[in-house]
Amino acid sequence: CQKLLLLSYANSQMQRALSEDVLTLGFARRATEYKRANLIFHDLDRLTEIAGEKLQIIFAGKAHPRDAKGKALLRQIQGNADQLKGRIKVVLLENYNLRLGRLLTSGVDVWLNTPLRPNEASGTSSMKASLNGIPNLSILDGWWAEACDDGANGWSIGEEETIDDATDASSLYSILEQKVIPIFYGEPKQWSSLMRSSIKTAVRFTAKRMVEEYVNRFYRL
Repeated sequence: CQKLLLLSYANSQMQRALSEDVLTLGFARRATEYKRANLIFHDLDRLTEIAGEKLQIIFAGKAHPRDAKGKALLRQIQGNADQLKGRIKVVLLENYNLRLGRLLTSGVDVWLNTPLRPNEASGTSSMKASLNGIPNLSILDGWWAEACDDGANGWSIGEEETIDDATDASSLYSILEQKVIPIFYGEPKQWSSLMRSSIKTAVRFTAKRMVEEYVNRFYRL
């Protein structure tokens, strides 16, 4: 089981006793400001009220050596993890690399993506997760603006006409509380359907399709 492999690795690194039975969110990508990795921590009290012992979160990522804001973002995530200790298990895994990326995009239950629209060029980590049967919980930006079938292969966060942290965070909390958590724990057949639909979605987003579209739309004019 990929989830067990991921949690075993995370527990060996962080000693947080992450559980295979708890809904696990994953967020792993380049640490840069517009990706808003810390959006889920916008209101710690609200997050705690929703999640409690029903949610655990795994982060990983690296900032560019010259990206001071990206480095600060990682420090903020660690600070939030410390603040939530005893309430919600949050870990920030170090030494993000290809191996760890594979573990995360195949081992979590839900893939979280919260970029500030319209800055997401593609969203390849989200595609990888989807191909592994992991539903996306994401802002409608990048590939997800085309791929999302809300409620069938994952969920869309926010409103396209409103772009701000408070609105997007409120939407994220509502989806977790009203949809993601209840389905994960109470509707196994529906969750299995979400996973199958995620795989069906991902096979439409491949490097082969990308190359063909570049050739046909831009080079064969």
